[in-house]
Amino acid sequence: MDSFSAVKQNLGWHINLGHTAVLVIDMLNDFLTDGGKMVLPGGSSIVPRQKAVITAARSAGLPVVYINDAHRLRLKSTDREFKKRGEHCIEGSWGAAVIDDLTPEPEDILVTKRRFSGFFNTDLDLTLKDADVDTLIFMGVVTNICVRSTVHDAFFHGYSVIVAEDCVAATGPREQESSLYDIATHFGEITDSDTIIKALSQLKEK
Repeated sequence: MDSFSAVKQNLGWHINLGHTAVLVIDMLNDFLTDGGKMVLPGGSSIVPRQKAVITAARSAGLPVVYINDAHRLRLKSTDREFKKRGEHCIEGSWGAAVIDDLTPEPEDILVTKRRFSGFFNTDLDLTLKDADVDTLIFMGVVTNICVRSTVHDAFFHGYSVIVAEDCVAATGPREQESSLYDIATHFGEITDSDTIIKALSQLKEK
């Protein structure tokens, strides 16, 4: 660790039932399914671990929040994000739908975003506060873009951040390593899916 990042508090992480939610970011066809507009190479490899965490979270009664990118068809020629990135996730299209392996259940919460961060001009913060949530478990794509942007804003809004490193995928190994390093040293805590599942199981048993 570099000397600058080493000046940090090692607070660890805690999952409190009734105050923790799982955020599933942009697990959408355009990013993960053959035929999508902007498929992330290797992105689908994280799905089995995500499913395991989501199952454990639901069993423990944690809210599962799907944060889904969706851009309006009428605005595609002027959408500011499209000026930097190619067209993707048009609202109501197959590409903007959650992949079949992670289809939300009726009790899950869906939040629509039109920028990288799930907090920017959405009702995510209001929704989480209504649910009395103060700790967030992150999973999804892309680690160095939408996941990281949402992590930053979560920290700025006062939430405790936990990222499951085997449940997020970046545009490449360098980007994955760098993003997780920066999150661990400045914005939250990094762990893995097995550790989260074990913690949820122990809490449920109490």
